[in-house]
Amino acid sequence: MSKLTDVPKRILIGRALRSDKLGETLLPKRIALPVFASDPLSSVAYAPGEVLLVLSIAGVSAYHFSPWIAVAVVVLMFTVVASYRQNVRAYPSGGGDYEVANTNLGPKAGLTVASALLVDYVLTVAVSISSGVENLGSAIPFVVEHKTFCAIGAIVLLTLMNLRGVKESGKLFAIPTYLFVAGVFVMIIWGAFRGLVLGDTMHAPTSDYEIKPEHQGLAGFALVFLLLRAFSSGCAALTGVEAISNGVPAFRKPKSKNAATTLAAMGLLAVTMFCGIIGLAMATDVKMAENPAKDLIHNGAAVGASFTQDPVISQVAAAVFGDGTFFFVVLAAATALVLFLAANTAYNGFPLLGSILAQDRYLPRQLHTRGDRLAFSNGIVLLAGAAILLVWIYGADSTRLIQLYIVGVFVSFTLSQIGMVRHWNRHLRTERDQAARRHMIRSRAINTFGAFFTGLVLVVVLATKFTHGAWVALLGMVIFFGTMTAIRKHYDRVAEEIAAADTPSDDTIRPSRVHSIVLVSKLHRPTLRALAYAKLVRSDHLEALSISVDPEETKALRDDWERRGIDIPLKILDSPYREVTRPVIDYVKGLRKDRPRDVISVYIPEYVVGHWYEHLLHNQSALRLKGRLLFTPGVMVTSVPYQLESSEAAKVRARRRADWIAPGSVRRGPVERRHHKEPGNKG
Repeated sequence: MSKLTDVPKRILIGRALRSDKLGETLLPKRIALPVFASDPLSSVAYAPGEVLLVLSIAGVSAYHFSPWIAVAVVVLMFTVVASYRQNVRAYPSGGGDYEVANTNLGPKAGLTVASALLVDYVLTVAVSISSGVENLGSAIPFVVEHKTFCAIGAIVLLTLMNLRGVKESGKLFAIPTYLFVAGVFVMIIWGAFRGLVLGDTMHAPTSDYEIKPEHQGLAGFALVFLLLRAFSSGCAALTGVEAISNGVPAFRKPKSKNAATTLAAMGLLAVTMFCGIIGLAMATDVKMAENPAKDLIHNGAAVGASFTQDPVISQVAAAVFGDGTFFFVVLAAATALVLFLAANTAYNGFPLLGSILAQDRYLPRQLHTRGDRLAFSNGIVLLAGAAILLVWIYGADSTRLIQLYIVGVFVSFTLSQIGMVRHWNRHLRTERDQAARRHMIRSRAINTFGAFFTGLVLVVVLATKFTHGAWVALLGMVIFFGTMTAIRKHYDRVAEEIAAADTPSDDTIRPSRVHSIVLVSKLHRPTLRALAYAKLVRSDHLEALSISVDPEETKALRDDWERRGIDIPLKILDSPYREVTRPVIDYVKGLRKDRPRDVISVYIPEYVVGHWYEHLLHNQSALRLKGRLLFTPGVMVTSVPYQLESSEAAKVRARRRADWIAPGSVRRGPVERRHHKEPGNKG
């Protein structure tokens, strides 16, 4: 079984790395930017469209509000980035929002933040992959026809890439991410040059369309609510900002400084791209509708169900570069690819957060261990499984999934900034250095404004998106919160139960006697070895125990026992119902009942085989017995192994695997062995 699973594993994720190679997997800033910021950078591909989609409810006349909404999103982005730069400097351990809230607001607040982030990371994968599949499907009909299957396949592929290690996946993602950023900037600059310098009039493919408003003449509270809903949709551009604060340990030293620099670069790039696309969308007269089949009018008639509404970024690119031109195709391809890779932000944030939560005993401890490639493999697989389930339930429909989005991230934003305000207040009470105090007061002011602004946005998001699907995200947070609370209670209960007492207890007092039992089915070499081993161990009473299922076999065993003159008494228990496990358990329990201060030591002979299928043919009774005996107090179980010839073949295979080099693991041929001269060695 090991051979069957190990070879494909090595081929898919590469050879295992030693723990002391962890430093080689740390990220420089140029790789950390696409690894941790691909989500907020790629969100400019759909966030402007979400703003225009909501505004279209009131008709084209409401589009003139989009620049002001963009300004509000920009102010929010700079506020969040400035706030998180304080976070990464104050808490460089990688706990991010969870550690800030847990330390300053208490465990419940910390667990609330963790629940929100875990939900948001799962949604990041589901939304990004679904959006990428939809963009790709506009060019490849097969993808549209099998949208859910293709989305799940993309998640599996992305999972394998991340299992190879964060640095390797970062290198794979850097090129398309930087290509996308460069393409958007070229589009913005060329569009501005054509419009402002050359005086060209650029028209989007939908510029001569009309929008049939769902609600005409909105005013007062209805208009305010619509603008707030459009703003909350535009806030999708902020998702993933917190991943850098959670991923500080993955940066090269100085970790906090590099993380803060990456945050600033990400924020500047994202807001410039977002504003540029919104501005060009207004200049090229882009039209978007929530229900284009009915609400988009062309030549006096609705466009119908056959019409495909292209994203805003595609329409702007067609207006600036020309539909079907080289630059248009390059940007379209980079956009589709970067939307797939945007999920990588979650693949780096979720496992790191899961590891910290596992260390704090809120999640299973397996999430804290690193895999063969020094990535948190169990967390990566868990994230993939949850995202696949969500994509399958929602049919990879990004329009439905995006309604669940950004609720969790603003919960974590708000509680994190409130926690940072408390952090600075606590330190200001003891700090006496004036320069340090001025720095803390400035940081506190930034975090206070961040807490107020993100809290306000959280209220807006909940009010405008709750009935559109945000309640599902809240339900997911509640489920995570309850599950993690239950896991922590279990670990605490176990820790309390197994804690060593300061005074002598039953666990430290030497038992009165040891009653040893060797289980015997037939008198063969494994049995003789178990009997010989049991003799070496000090026992007050030693006996062999056999269960009589077949009278002839039992008689043959007794005769052979007497013929060999074995000096250990043989006890045979009748089993009229041909059971083996229950008579042994009843006998052991009877001994415990008669002498409760004694310890019962049971020796079980077992075969050691070399092939996976041989395990199905041997040791089944031994496994059942061990499983039952583990639940019997005062009983110690010892397996006495006996190696069959096939186990020797397994040793040879193991040695071969140890020396085996996976394809692609050595890039420039095998490393030559260097012979170092020892001091005084002239040879």
